[in-house]
Amino acid sequence: MDDEEETAYAPSPVPALPAPPTEGGSAPRGARFGGGPAEAVEAAPAPAALPDPGAGEAVAAAVGRLVRLRAEGRSGEAHVVLCEVAAWPAPRLPVLAVALYRAGLAADWTTLLWEASSLPPAGFAAAAGALAAAGRDEDCGLLLRQGVARPAAEVAEAVLALDGAGREGEARALLGAFVRVRTPQEAAELAGGGGDRVLPHLLAAAREVSVEREWDLIHALRVAGVPGV
Repeated sequence: MDDEEETAYAPSPVPALPAPPTEGGSAPRGARFGGGPAEAVEAAPAPAALPDPGAGEAVAAAVGRLVRLRAEGRSGEAHVVLCEVAAWPAPRLPVLAVALYRAGLAADWTTLLWEASSLPPAGFAAAAGALAAAGRDEDCGLLLRQGVARPAAEVAEAVLALDGAGREGEARALLGAFVRVRTPQEAAELAGGGGDRVLPHLLAAAREVSVEREWDLIHALRVAGVPGV
């Protein structure tokens, strides 16, 4: 997390949100994005339409609800809100992270990531990709590590979704976390469900753990009859 985000903020019903990112740039993360003099921007083109114009308002409303529920000790209802927002469009997640930290709800962000790790494979992959695109590598890594508890076939589906979205690094990180905590037999099952797009990355991930892990995986793949080994 950035030092700025980890600074304690006094809770407020509607936390201030960061400005939306300009096209092709990363999400602004701080209060340094104030407006300049009119003459400095008069030649600038009109801003592009936001892909999710309701994101800022929705995030502010959700965080405001959480602030009130936490203040009233209604933790069960707060958890329901977190489950709801975890399933929101993935690009809202980095905005939620900033807003929750600014509202003093860092623990709720951790819970939200846990809920996001249980999303269907496509949603889980989209969430990891959105966090990585926003530069929230630590959050992305935590999400991927939490996601390896799901069935091997679902992990394979998430790996394919990440790879198809150009997120090869995150796909490799997910496979690396999987081979560290799951058995070689489960990794062989994953390879069987992912086809030849997953197998090379899986073997490379096992090799990064240890030579022994790589050979254990190769043996399990051969026993399972996975082609290409």
